[in-house]
Amino acid sequence: MSTSSTVDRAFAAALYETGERALDTGASLLASDPAADAELDRRGQEFVAAAWRRGWQPADVVRMVRRELADVHVLLAAALIRAQAPDDVPRGLRWDTQLAELPAGAPPRTDRFSYVTAVLELYRLLLRLPSLEPLDETPGAGPGPARPESRMLTRIRALLAKAEATGFPEEAEALSAKAQELMARHSVDEALLAAQAPSPDTPGACRIGVEPPYEQAKAVLLDAVAGANHCRAVWNEPLGFSTVVGFETDLEVVELLYTSLLVQATTAMTKAEAAQRAGGRKRTKTFRQSFLAAYAHRIGTRLAAAAETQVTDDLLPVLASREVAVTGRLDRMFPETTTTRLRGVRDAAGWTQGAQAADRAQVRHRPPLH
Repeated sequence: MSTSSTVDRAFAAALYETGERALDTGASLLASDPAADAELDRRGQEFVAAAWRRGWQPADVVRMVRRELADVHVLLAAALIRAQAPDDVPRGLRWDTQLAELPAGAPPRTDRFSYVTAVLELYRLLLRLPSLEPLDETPGAGPGPARPESRMLTRIRALLAKAEATGFPEEAEALSAKAQELMARHSVDEALLAAQAPSPDTPGACRIGVEPPYEQAKAVLLDAVAGANHCRAVWNEPLGFSTVVGFETDLEVVELLYTSLLVQATTAMTKAEAAQRAGGRKRTKTFRQSFLAAYAHRIGTRLAAAAETQVTDDLLPVLASREVAVTGRLDRMFPETTTTRLRGVRDAAGWTQGAQAADRAQVRHRPPLH
C-alpha cells in the first residue's frame, strides 16, 4: 500500500467524520505505517496554505489552535507553518514578524499513536477554519524596505514596560500617562508628515486577540483604545479577536497601549478583589466583569479627551481625510456589522472600583501641538 493511500484512508476516516471512534481509526492507520509521515506532513502544509488563502495569518492560526486544543498542537502548528514558509510567496513585514514570533520548540514525541492522533486533531481544526476578511498584506508584493522603529515608539515601549512592572500604583499611572501623551504626539506627527509629503500609504489592518474570560469588556477596551488613536475595531466574538483598521503607525500604538492597559486593569482588579475579601465580602465573576466593563468605559472617555487636546484647527483637515480613508477601508472589509450589549454588568461595587481604577490611570493633559 502506498503512503499516499494510507494518508487518504486515514483522512477519510478521521477528518471528514466526527467523533473519537473515527479519530482512532485514522490514527491506527497512520500509526501502523511510519513511512507515511512525510506525506502526512506535506498534506499538513497544504492545509496551512489553504488557511492563508482563506484570509488567516500565522498569529491567527496559533491563537485559534491554542484556544481550541493543547500545547502539543500549538507546537505542531508552528512547525507546519515554518515548514510551509519557504514555499510561500512574500507577504509583508507584519507577516514576517509573525513568523519570527512563532512558538519555539519541537512537539514532544511519545508513543506513535498519540502523536498521529494529535496531528489529526490539528488537521481537523485547520480543515474547518472559516474564511476571514483579507488584511492589507498583498501576496507576492514582497516585504518592502524595513522601516526602523522610531525613537518615539522605543520610548513608549519602555514607559509601558515600566508601568506594568512597578509595584507602585502612582508610578504606574504617571508612566502610563506619559506614554499616552507620546502616543498622541506620535500619531499627529505622522499625520502631518503624510500631509506634507504624500505617500502611497493607505489604511491597513491587523487582528488582535481578545481572549476569555471577560472578552466583552476587553473588546470594549480595545475599541476605546482604537478610537482614541484614529483607528476602528470590529470584534469577532466566535473566533476571539478584533480586527483593527488604521494607518500603520496608529496600529502599532493601539497594540502597545491595549496590551499595557489590559495588564494594568488586571492588576488593579486583583488588588480590588483582595481588598474586598479582606473586608469580608466575597467577590464573584460578576464583580470582575463589572470592574473591567467600567474600566473600559471610563478609559475610553479619558483617552478621547486626551486625543482632543492634540487637535488644533489646522490639523482638522489632515485628520479628517485620514478618518475618511480608515472608514472607507472598514466599510469595504465589513459591509455589515452589528452592535451588542455588555452582559453580566450588575455588580455596583465592581463598577465603582473599575471606574476608580480607570480614573487613576487617566492621561494628563498637555498643551496642543503646533
